[in-house]
Amino acid sequence: MKKYISEFIGTFVLTFFGCGTAVVTQCSTENYPGYLLTALAFGLSIVAMAYSIGNISGCHINPAVSFAMLLSKKLDSKDFVGYVIAQCAGGLVAGALLAAIFGRASGVGSNGLYNGNAMLSILIEIILTCVFILTILGVTSRPAFGSVAGLVIGLSLAFVHILGIGLTGTSVNPARSLVAIFAGGDALKALWVFIVAPLIGAALASFIYGFLDAKE
Repeated sequence: MKKYISEFIGTFVLTFFGCGTAVVTQCSTENYPGYLLTALAFGLSIVAMAYSIGNISGCHINPAVSFAMLLSKKLDSKDFVGYVIAQCAGGLVAGALLAAIFGRASGVGSNGLYNGNAMLSILIEIILTCVFILTILGVTSRPAFGSVAGLVIGLSLAFVHILGIGLTGTSVNPARSLVAIFAGGDALKALWVFIVAPLIGAALASFIYGFLDAKE
């Protein structure tokens, strides 16, 4: 149970601070300081949580990460279900709180389709998620990397946000994208893209890393 509580807390922190920063700074391609601060907020949330709850749950705080770990046989099916439920709950609570603070009209830091194109947005999110999760699988595969894993993963999340914010707002995390429920409108209609695409990206990353890391 402590693992699930940790995943709830971690996903709440990631969503609340990341999406909240996007709202406060009015993150956009015309506002580069806000753009970069939002990317850093998501990345630093990972760093903070990795070194606080990482030793309890592994700090997945993302259903796509948990899915990759399941496919890589580093997480069993029971914990996978528990993790995803806890992560989604954390994202929903953060979204509800952000909506209460900033109002639904703020967009609550939700994602959006790139040029209104669902298929292109799916492709973008698959690539972003694949790169992010490849990093996670690599840096968590060797005990020697343990002391820097949280920093590397956090910086990698900021890295994919720097490109992705201007395209789809960067999801790479279905639980974080659940804030769309509180934004409503087009964000809610597009939510399925930001649930499906990260999971595909996670599966692709798991396959690629498994192939590259194979001893034979």
